[in-house]
Amino acid sequence: QVQLVESGGGLVEAGRSLSLSCTASGSASDFYSMGWYRRQTDGGQRELVAYITNRDTTKYANSVKGRFTISRDNAKNAVSLQMTSLKPEDTAIYYCNVKMLTTYYNYWGQGTQVTVSS
Repeated sequence: QVQLVESGGGLVEAGRSLSLSCTASGSASDFYSMGWYRRQTDGGQRELVAYITNRDTTKYANSVKGRFTISRDNAKNAVSLQMTSLKPEDTAIYYCNVKMLTTYYNYWGQGTQVTVSS
């Protein structure tokens, strides 16, 4: 069982920056990837924002490319998301995700709200 603890998020004006952080229990060597997803509407689908693999390969949603940067600290079992040039459409609940190396099982954080005002 992997537990994820998220921090960051909050209310910010459009054009500003915000950072999210997530720390996982367990060992980073057991993780295939760490990343962030978001749900923009109640009942909506959770969509990929970005992830980074254990080989430092990254993938970003087209909507955040060039604005968001994901990074991983294996020593701290942590993943961070630096968000710049935020837009109102980035408003969502952001969820930390860990995908396990051997089973590809997904673990999720509890979610943190990001609200971007216009």
